[in-house]
Amino acid sequence: MSKIKRVVVKIGSALITNGGRGLDHQAITEWADQMAQLRLSGIDVVLVSSGAVAEGMTRLGLANRPKSIHELQASAAVGQMGLVQAYESCFQKHGIHTAQVLLTHGEHANRQRYLNSRSTLRTLLKFGVVPVVNENDTVATDEIRFGDNDTLGALAANLIEADLLIILTDQQGLFDSNPDENPNANFIHKADADDEMLMDFAGSSKGTLGQGGMQTKIIAAQKASRSGTHTVIAFGREEDVIKRVVKGEQLGTFLTAAKGQMAARKQWLAGHMRCAGELVLDDGAVRVLQNSGASLLAIGVKAVKGEFKRGEVVACVNSTGSEVARGLINYPSDEARKIIGHTSKQISELLGYIDDEELVHRDNLILIA
Repeated sequence: MSKIKRVVVKIGSALITNGGRGLDHQAITEWADQMAQLRLSGIDVVLVSSGAVAEGMTRLGLANRPKSIHELQASAAVGQMGLVQAYESCFQKHGIHTAQVLLTHGEHANRQRYLNSRSTLRTLLKFGVVPVVNENDTVATDEIRFGDNDTLGALAANLIEADLLIILTDQQGLFDSNPDENPNANFIHKADADDEMLMDFAGSSKGTLGQGGMQTKIIAAQKASRSGTHTVIAFGREEDVIKRVVKGEQLGTFLTAAKGQMAARKQWLAGHMRCAGELVLDDGAVRVLQNSGASLLAIGVKAVKGEFKRGEVVACVNSTGSEVARGLINYPSDEARKIIGHTSKQISELLGYIDDEELVHRDNLILIA
C-alpha cells in the first residue's frame, strides 16, 4: 500500500458506549489522541462516530433503547451534543479543531447535495480540521432504524477519496465461520474487497452489538473500494490500533481495493442507495452494456417502471429483474414510455423534439453486475 494521505476512521456503537451506560470517555480520549497525531503528521482524518442515541438515552434517563422513531430521533438530538463535546475537548488538547458534519444516505440521492458534501469535507481538511461525521438521525427515518455507520464511513471515503477506511469494532476482524461455534474457524488476514466469498463468511461470523453486523462492514469495504480506498476491520480496543494500522502493521482484516479508482460521477452512481425508477432491458441491450461499454438506447428497453424526472437515477434491470446497471436518465418517465422500443431517429417524431439520442449516456452509466 502506498503512502497514506487521507484516512476515514469509523468507530462503532459497541465500542464507544461504556456497557450501554453512555460514552466511554477514556476510550474516546485514546482514539482522539491517535487521530490527532496523524493529523499533526500531515495525514487528513475524517471520523465517523456512532454513539449519539446511546448518549442521548443516558442523558434522558432511558433504560432501554426506544422503539418509537420520534423518541429515537429525540435521543439522537440530545446525544449529539455530548458526542461532539467529547471529541472537541479531546482534539482541542492538541490544538486541532473539529467540525460536526451530519449526513444521511440522501446525500447520495441528489447530485448537488453530494457535491456540496464533498466540497465541505475537503475544505475542512484543507483547514486542518477533523470532521466528525454522523448520520442525521434527528431527521432520518429509514436510516435510524435500518442504517448503519459502516455505510456512512464508505460514503465519507468516497467523498474525500480516502486511501484507507479503518472500521473499528468489538471483534478481531473477519473469520470464515463463527469462532464461538467452530474452534477451527480461520481468521481472514487479507482478501480482495470484492471477493464474493466474503459475504458468506460474514453471514456466519460473529456480529457486533450495533446496528450493523459484519456483513455491513463488507458492503462498506466494497463501496469504499470504488474510490480506490482499502479497508481494515480491526479490534478497536487494541493498543494504538489506528496508528499501527496506518503504519502498515497487520492488524485485523485487510480488504484491498482491487479495482482502479472510478470517476467521481460514477462513484456517486454506484453508491446510490435508492433509484427513482427502473428500465427493463431486452437481452441484446444487456449484452451491449456489459460487453461494449455503450450507451443505452431506447430501442433496447422493454418497459419503464416508476415515475421519474430527467436527470434522476434509474436502475437498468434484465428480464429476471436483476440490476445490471444504473445511470442518469435523459427523459422523464412519461416520455420514456413513448419512445422505448424505437430507434433514436424516431424520438423526434414521437415526442416532437429530441434532446439526446440515448436514454442513458455511457458517461452517466455504471455497471452493477
